[in-house]
Amino acid sequence: MIYSSVSGAVVAALAAGEKGAAKGQAWQKLYNPNEEEGGCLASLSSTSGDLDRTQVDYWLAARIHHQLIPRHWDALVAKYGTSKAMKVKAIAAVKPLIPSPAKPLFVFKAVTAWAIPKLPGASRKGAKAVSLDIPLDTPAWRREALIRAAVAAGVVGKKRVEAVEEDVIILPDSFYDMNTWDLDAAPESTRRRWRADINERLNELVAEALGEVQRILEAEGLLMSHAA
Repeated sequence: MIYSSVSGAVVAALAAGEKGAAKGQAWQKLYNPNEEEGGCLASLSSTSGDLDRTQVDYWLAARIHHQLIPRHWDALVAKYGTSKAMKVKAIAAVKPLIPSPAKPLFVFKAVTAWAIPKLPGASRKGAKAVSLDIPLDTPAWRREALIRAAVAAGVVGKKRVEAVEEDVIILPDSFYDMNTWDLDAAPESTRRRWRADINERLNELVAEALGEVQRILEAEGLLMSHAA
């Protein structure tokens, strides 16, 4: 199994990280955090002889977590993490690393908005109300059946919305309004400069971290452009 890009490898590893915590996984028998070398990845091969993608993702998550310095690990989790808890924790860890003349509230919101950018069409939504038109001459049994079906549809819709929001962090639209970031009402040009500088530093941290991950991938022959 070979990763086509460093960022893609990081996304896959972070997504697999929590799932790989279960005991008895093949990657855990291979990985020793006290050793510089991670062991022979051939032991993670499937019956067909190819590397087991899932097991390698687990292994890579543990490998980069152990080898990266904390600020690099936190930057990657804040940027690419999929776990709500891990992402929130990483954002809190990264915030103090960003020098800025802006007040702490502005820095916190800027870092959070960078880590959780507003996506087109993504917003917090409640389940849609289910409307029902029942003719007056509808028999009682039919009316009751229609009402039960409408209630069931409403419950399903609510559960679907809750399931989506459980897996994805969606901030309210108002969070991205910079007018709420600075209680001192600094000029917009100043706020834009602060935000740009904060984003630049965050992107630098991510670039540094990806460089370290690339070295790990190259050493293990897991990066497509460096495969033999």
